[in-house]
Amino acid sequence: MTSAFVTGFATGFALILAIGAQNAFVIRQGLAKSHVFWLCLLCATSDALLITVGVLGFGAIVDAFPSLPAVMTYGGAAFLIAYGALRLWAAWQGNYDMQLAGRTAALWPTLATAAAFTWLNPHVYLDTLGLIGAISTDYAPPARYVFGAGAVTSSFVFFFSLGYGARLLAPIMQSARAWRALDVIIGLVMWALALKLIS
Repeated sequence: MTSAFVTGFATGFALILAIGAQNAFVIRQGLAKSHVFWLCLLCATSDALLITVGVLGFGAIVDAFPSLPAVMTYGGAAFLIAYGALRLWAAWQGNYDMQLAGRTAALWPTLATAAAFTWLNPHVYLDTLGLIGAISTDYAPPARYVFGAGAVTSSFVFFFSLGYGARLLAPIMQSARAWRALDVIIGLVMWALALKLIS
């Protein structure tokens, strides 16, 4: 059982480690020290739900709704393009008084944006439902559920480490120029991810 948990943890951590749209958003909020706990909780809980569905069997959902992957791909790409444009527009305007004061958008808009990054990202489904779900079939119950618990635990460890760990970079984020550079990078990453989705 311990082996299944460790394998699940390592698998989940490896899949989520790459910096994507969701992770970049968590880092930005962590740097601003704004709504970090609730944001990390939302991201980790969303992953937990998706991993659970994957371990219990995602294939049946795709069989029932074969157009779902395409819908998620184009919806996700549209959202990434729009959010990337917002970040580049913010960099162009250069008004970072709120960020320098440690404030960003209100809680609910922040959580809504994070939810969109999670639920409109086809790669999240591929990783959590597809890959983790497929790997879990190597284990018979109850070891399969222990594997899933390990993957879920990795999400909580990762997001809370990312959100609160971003504060370590706070000393270099004390100028509008630094925030502008971050927004340019995030905006370009969002557009690159969108292009990758639809290409």
